[in-house]
Amino acid sequence: MRDYFVKAIMEEAKIDQDLVFITGDLGFGVFERFEELYPNQYFNLGVTEQAMTGVATGLALEDKRTITYSIGNFPTLRCLEQIRNDAAYHNVNLTIVAIGGGFAYGQLGMSHHATEDMAIMKALPNVDVLVPGTDSEAEEISKIAFNRNCTSYIRLDKSAAIETDEVEPFRFGMLRRFRSGSDIAIIGIGGILEEALKAAEELKDKHSISASVFGCHSLKPFDSNGFAKILSEIKNIVTVEEHNMYGGLGSTICENIVKDKLPYDSFTQISLNDEYSAVVGDQNFLRDYYKLTSKHIINNILDIFKT
Repeated sequence: MRDYFVKAIMEEAKIDQDLVFITGDLGFGVFERFEELYPNQYFNLGVTEQAMTGVATGLALEDKRTITYSIGNFPTLRCLEQIRNDAAYHNVNLTIVAIGGGFAYGQLGMSHHATEDMAIMKALPNVDVLVPGTDSEAEEISKIAFNRNCTSYIRLDKSAAIETDEVEPFRFGMLRRFRSGSDIAIIGIGGILEEALKAAEELKDKHSISASVFGCHSLKPFDSNGFAKILSEIKNIVTVEEHNMYGGLGSTICENIVKDKLPYDSFTQISLNDEYSAVVGDQNFLRDYYKLTSKHIINNILDIFKT
């Protein structure tokens, strides 16, 4: 996803000198070309994420379109007060980008595991929470966020789902169907959408269960109308997220079911069980350890149809 984000900022910077990109001691071997072409639009402020956010907000208040970039929790939790008080409160055009959602930096331990970020950023007024599930979504979402005239958070993953001929066209803010089915709807957010697609394929081939798969690239604003339409057709819902069980996709689905009084037969949330991910390992290992892989999605769905 990172390369597609870089493509987006390169294209935007070319047509708008007011776009300013700020990184916190990250991006070596990635952003040198951007710096070479647009030296007055690029700043590396070092390991000072709080100052980075403050500088970005100040520039945004002077009508610049600003982007901050770092890994894992560093552009969000480390400078949460500055995001809240400086950027979001004043509703400035700042796009906060984290590379490494969920367990992408799994070998570096829980300090680098972004597993509460969506909930925390969603709770801030005036902040969009955008979570691409594919490479092309990362590019599309980045371009749109730069022009939203509000504070946005983009959570990039190091993994990504593959788009097939069956996937619906991308429409910003709308739940996107990746696969059609009639028995159950799996809704995934971020790169772990790839596990949902693997599960749906195996459910069809080995268990004769027909699963639709949807990607949620916009947690906030959430596509309430689109979700209501899904639930009007399919009454069994499963959500999959590389995130804590509170405040993310599953919680958002529950909020909409209650708010809109939507009828359903079953709801299953697959996520971290309200715990810190203290185990160290790569992303695939941690997904398996915390029961977020296609195997575990399948087991959960088989349990639904046994009852």
